[in-house]
Amino acid sequence: MKQTQFDINTEIAWCPGCGNFLLLQLLKECLDELDVDPTNVVISSGIGQAAKMPQYVNTSFFNGLHGRGLPVATAISLTNPELLVIAEGGDGDMYGEGGNHFIHTIRRNPNIVHLVHNNMVYGLTKGQASPTSQRGFKTPLQSEGVISEPLNPLALAISLGAGFVARTFVGNRELTKEVIKQAVIHKGYALVDIFDPCVSFNKVNTFAWYKEHSYVLGDDWNASDKIQSLVKSMESDPFPLGVLYENPERQPTLTEMHPAYQKEDTPLFKRKRSVQELTALME
Repeated sequence: MKQTQFDINTEIAWCPGCGNFLLLQLLKECLDELDVDPTNVVISSGIGQAAKMPQYVNTSFFNGLHGRGLPVATAISLTNPELLVIAEGGDGDMYGEGGNHFIHTIRRNPNIVHLVHNNMVYGLTKGQASPTSQRGFKTPLQSEGVISEPLNPLALAISLGAGFVARTFVGNRELTKEVIKQAVIHKGYALVDIFDPCVSFNKVNTFAWYKEHSYVLGDDWNASDKIQSLVKSMESDPFPLGVLYENPERQPTLTEMHPAYQKEDTPLFKRKRSVQELTALME
């Protein structure tokens, strides 16, 4: 296994064979190959097996409430725009409990990378259906099979104006690394939905299943055509992998639009605070 400056010597509490191991290593390799300083990275996550990942990377991190990784990441980026901020978690954490934050984070366009471990199941709370579980998928709770339409995060993100929308599969190491690198380089909100098998609670959507039910977009794919990308995002079985959409016209980020940065670009945490002005405001 390749050694990186982001490695940390600690015991990892994931099930043997979990796709998270691969994604953890690939993320560390991406950051290392991009020559990112670990002290300039912050990872924000919520609750779940996937959300434990920041604890295994040699960076600063915030591990908070279920589904709350995105608003924390937004606040960190807004307070210190000099940081590389990554929000990461599972499909339940980010699209279920965090679904409302997912929608409005896209609208705000903070300069963050959003990595979602999509294994189509809740991998920590004993395997109930998640927002991306496929119809007919049986769990201990949905014993007759899931009857709801699965959430399509890519179509949702594109339709709401996200500037970078991609999907990959941890079993395709090189594609996953390339996509994450592009997301890091992108200025603004960048969604990477990552097929990441749960070997304990999802015996249907396995490594073999994801490989058989997905394909990589060709070199001739035009990711700058929003309507074409939206149509492509609605494909399933097989699911398209790669960068589905990247806005060719860079949109202003939340920091660039925020009133606090209109008169000066000094990060908020570096600015001097006036006790007198704060006291007057509170009174």
